[in-house]
Amino acid sequence: MKVFKTIPDQNTLLRYLPVLLLSSFVLSGCASFSKDGGLNDVKSLTQRHIKQEVVWPKTAAEQQLAEARVQELLQKELDVESAVQIALLSNKGLQASLFELGISEAEVVQAGRLPNPKFSMLYARHNGDYKIEQALTFNIFSLLTMPKMLEIERLNFENTKQKTALDVLKLAYQTRLAYFNAVAANEQVTYSAQVLESAEASAEMARRMVKAGNWNQLELAREQGFYADAKQDALAAKQKQSAAHEALTRLLGVSVNQLAIQKRLPDLPKTITEPSQFQQEAVEQRLDLQAARLRVQALAKQLGLTKATSVINVLELGPARVLEGRRGDSYKKGVDISFELPLFDWGGAKVARAEATYMQGVNRAAYIASNAQSEIREAYSHYSTSYDIAKQYHDEIVPLRKKVLDEKLLRYNGMLISPFELFADARAQVASVKTYIEKLNEFWLADTELQMTRIGTLNSLEGKE
Repeated sequence: MKVFKTIPDQNTLLRYLPVLLLSSFVLSGCASFSKDGGLNDVKSLTQRHIKQEVVWPKTAAEQQLAEARVQELLQKELDVESAVQIALLSNKGLQASLFELGISEAEVVQAGRLPNPKFSMLYARHNGDYKIEQALTFNIFSLLTMPKMLEIERLNFENTKQKTALDVLKLAYQTRLAYFNAVAANEQVTYSAQVLESAEASAEMARRMVKAGNWNQLELAREQGFYADAKQDALAAKQKQSAAHEALTRLLGVSVNQLAIQKRLPDLPKTITEPSQFQQEAVEQRLDLQAARLRVQALAKQLGLTKATSVINVLELGPARVLEGRRGDSYKKGVDISFELPLFDWGGAKVARAEATYMQGVNRAAYIASNAQSEIREAYSHYSTSYDIAKQYHDEIVPLRKKVLDEKLLRYNGMLISPFELFADARAQVASVKTYIEKLNEFWLADTELQMTRIGTLNSLEGKE
């Protein structure tokens, strides 16, 4: 609804308008673009957990520098740390996430900007009579809500920094997992080829002995079955290797033929991390929980603003003048006032929605907090158990298999056992090494997962939520 009144002394009603405008100019001056766009805060959050540098190339020159750094790293054999660095430099999904900082900061600056004044004009003419109305109005209500909106957007910007830091660490986490899987797949291909070679030699010898009449068809079928199984295993290992390499290259943002990763997984550490490092204070530092809390604060501010503006959210005021009559007549000066009449919508639905959104945020933050400690305990249990299993394979099972093979080799040299028994034990010894590789890989995956429980829930970091 728009109301126009001609008031002789308009200065009386507009007396406080300059004061409001001046205060708004001061407030808007506080909201400006930063030099780093929030990246330094993201770096400080991530560098508590990883050593790698986070780069946000915005220009072509900065992009070229990042690409040159990637090419430099690719010239050497990649360890897990350099693989993470390449991912942080060249993964386009991460670069897209970093631009969320720019979007959010722009919202902060926009919230601190004065709304443009509105000019309206009515022009009518009939038989030399004119009716001209001119008004320059300003949304006074926006001046009152600007501080609250600016505070909300600043909280949202801080929340965006937390989420962006989570995206960085999520990529680092996924890259570490993919790297260990790729290295383990390489080792499995090597040992599967050894088993296949042994099985092929055993099958060929069996064929010759049957042909010479020294063996029966049952023994031949058994050796041929071993060979067929070994061939299937070797093919499956190659397929798994291909899939693991492709998964890693997708995260690194490079082609698969540029990969040159380590030949072996890192050895087991001498000792494992003590559980005292994963106490309650570590939970309180989780980025997903901090982001949820900031989100709740912003929703609380938004709820208060919604309640305050539920009935009237537009109040425009400004000087106006009207001419009615001949073109040379004097203008009548006055004030133009415009606002909404809450006849049909009293804002109840807006408030209810804001309240529900706020309570949703509160419960989501409580859910994250209540599950955090349990997730850490579960991850530590997996980590310690994986270590014990891998250590047993390393210290007992693999050495025992090797000892058995060595003893069988002595007996074979003394012509006390057949070559087929030797082949069978050789395959068993290689199979124990392959299983150790699997268990060692599981340990390093569990170690990575444990470290990431300090940052956020594993499901969200794996993209399952």
